[in-house]
Amino acid sequence: MNLRKTLVLQLCIALVATSLLVSCNKTRDYKNSSRATGWKMNAKEGGFQYNPKAQEQETGPGLVFIEGGTYTMGRVQDDPMHDWNNSPNQQHVQSFYMDETEVTNLMYLEYLDWIKQVFPPSEENFRRIYDGAVPDTLVWRNRLGFNEVMTNNYLRHPAYANYPVVGVSWVQAVEFSNWRTDRVNELILEEEGMTARNARYDVEPGKTFNTDTYLNSPTMTYGGNDSITRGGKRSESLAKRSEDSTNLYVQRKDGLLLPDYRLPTEAEWEYAALGLVGLRSYNVYRGRKKYPWDGQYTRSGDRRSRGDQLANFKQGDGDYGGIAGWSDDGADITAEVKSYEPNDYGLYDMAGNVAEWVADVYRPIVDDEFNDFNYYRGNVYTKNAIGEDGKVKIVTADSIVYDTLSNGKIVARNLPGEILQVPVDEQETYLRTNFSESDNRDYRDGDPRSTRYYNSFADEGESSEDDTKRMYNSPKHQVYADSLGNLDRQYDKSTKRTTLVDNEVRVYKGGSWRDRDYWLDPAQRRYFPQDMATDYIGFRCAMSRVGSKSKKGKRPRN
Repeated sequence: MNLRKTLVLQLCIALVATSLLVSCNKTRDYKNSSRATGWKMNAKEGGFQYNPKAQEQETGPGLVFIEGGTYTMGRVQDDPMHDWNNSPNQQHVQSFYMDETEVTNLMYLEYLDWIKQVFPPSEENFRRIYDGAVPDTLVWRNRLGFNEVMTNNYLRHPAYANYPVVGVSWVQAVEFSNWRTDRVNELILEEEGMTARNARYDVEPGKTFNTDTYLNSPTMTYGGNDSITRGGKRSESLAKRSEDSTNLYVQRKDGLLLPDYRLPTEAEWEYAALGLVGLRSYNVYRGRKKYPWDGQYTRSGDRRSRGDQLANFKQGDGDYGGIAGWSDDGADITAEVKSYEPNDYGLYDMAGNVAEWVADVYRPIVDDEFNDFNYYRGNVYTKNAIGEDGKVKIVTADSIVYDTLSNGKIVARNLPGEILQVPVDEQETYLRTNFSESDNRDYRDGDPRSTRYYNSFADEGESSEDDTKRMYNSPKHQVYADSLGNLDRQYDKSTKRTTLVDNEVRVYKGGSWRDRDYWLDPAQRRYFPQDMATDYIGFRCAMSRVGSKSKKGKRPRN
């Protein structure tokens, strides 16, 4: 009897084990398969391909990671000017990256050298490209000052190599940022073995690398020279294994190419300059900060550097640096970058040295009632121009579009090798609730609906706005160029203009070597025409963060 029970028990165990084994064999392995379809990913036979080794976004050259969060924007500590252009409002900024220092003369000279090599100014067709990128060195001149040494030397002399570049307009700063994006991504592709080695040093005009062109129409990159675009070792290896041409080029889904370098928004710049992360306690800030550093004073309280100034700014009338032999801030004009301690984010010179361009169009009020997330005024939405052949239109050496600025300076709106951009139209805006037109710079503050003269009951086709009834009745200077390139500058002499604010003026932030400490408060804001330059405004670049908000996972405090 016991033997029979034992045999039955053994048989049951065998049956259970067999059923488990069979069920396990029927279980699919979804580790390398799609959670949507169950299809195998990256199969040699075909199907969907993706990069399983893709990690979080790499930090681009010169950048520092800034973890986003909420803060009170526009809260100035002192307001003796009573400008009424700062109303404290709560804003949230997504994580992003920002240049550790201002863009220096050396960095900008690299940009000018590249332009000179690729678009030789000796050729008439390209002369205006280089001329439009060169900083205005005459900004150093003063009617009653002897500053010719800076006019002749500040940009190019090696003694000023690591000083912040000045004399750069907002327009030029944007073009530098675009150029920087392409050069960084061009190197990434080469190092990944996708493009021919060292091809970036020997390119022809109109046959340069552009990030958007590569992502949208890779066969047209480098002027359609496939021996460069697919000349890397890794690219050659892929060509042997794959018949699908789309996998022979790096795509956005591969996560290798970096987002655009750009100017920071006003909200980002102010958030980064404050460095409130050093005052964080749980989910609140422990007090306020008047400057990028702790404390309410411009002098150091540290034992080793007690009494030293913490930034480069104007001390008083006729006092730009202090008494000889004991300089208060170590500089009379600009100072070499990293001459002072960084803020809690690791950013240098977020107060003093030079003020800095930001991306925003200036308006007296930040419209937080409409938006309090990644606030930015200046959106002009465009799309790729498509030719009759259904392909994107690439700018050539014969189709460069030049802009004549209000001051008569001529700059290239686009460069050969880039994709021609056109405004979005009804195809993108029809029945949308989040935007209805291409140019949104004056939305709710400058458009016809925002003026007191707007008549919502006007007959169709009847306009309630004329030249004197604009929201911002600013001067309209006109510059015309004839067929020979001669300029006809028509200065607006009207005596009925009431403001200098329009869609062509941009915000700049931070104090400079010419400013008193009042302007060192990161919340202070000023504006300047986007096509003009000074000897006290520079810039630094930013880059959006793709992916997670934080680089590190949150951990318990205790």
